[in-house]
Amino acid sequence: MPLVGVTTAPPLVSELAIGFGVPQAQICVYIAKRPPMQEYAALRNIQPLSLGEITAINQTCGNGWRKVFNVYAKLLFALAPQRFTFQQTAGSWQQFREQYLLQAGSNTALLFSMPQLTPASQRIHIIAGRTHAKTLVSAGLNAQLHWLNSEFAIDQQQRVLVCPYFDYRQLNNEKIQLLSTLISELAHEPS
Repeated sequence: MPLVGVTTAPPLVSELAIGFGVPQAQICVYIAKRPPMQEYAALRNIQPLSLGEITAINQTCGNGWRKVFNVYAKLLFALAPQRFTFQQTAGSWQQFREQYLLQAGSNTALLFSMPQLTPASQRIHIIAGRTHAKTLVSAGLNAQLHWLNSEFAIDQQQRVLVCPYFDYRQLNNEKIQLLSTLISELAHEPS
């Protein structure tokens, strides 16, 4: 499976990272909790999902997880195709979600751990949810968040964004477009 997203691979995510996807992910999304399934309870690293595993999580864990995966895929498809190649991989965000998202070569990660901010990294860190962001900062996340409004914040130097939780009501299409614009701006800035 070809590497999707960006043509150059960023350095690996730290061994401390826990979640789904690939260690060299360009787009890392952080949420507070992992799916409540036995097979993920002892997860201590980043592991790529297998084809069909997103569907299995959705069936076992319900609508909330379906929304997380759908919003993530919709966001990737909203990114500027000149900079990000997600749209070149699949014909729709739905196909991307099923065939590539968080799988080997996807250039994506969904993490349940503290962001490991690396100087000069091209990686973009997206923290889903204001409350989760505040919890991470209280736990020692070294980010200087500048709040753009009550839902979005940015640390341009560390390439960190805070946005509403990945849910249709909280991160609707209009807000996905705003987040896409912020990601594109960060991707073009030198670190």
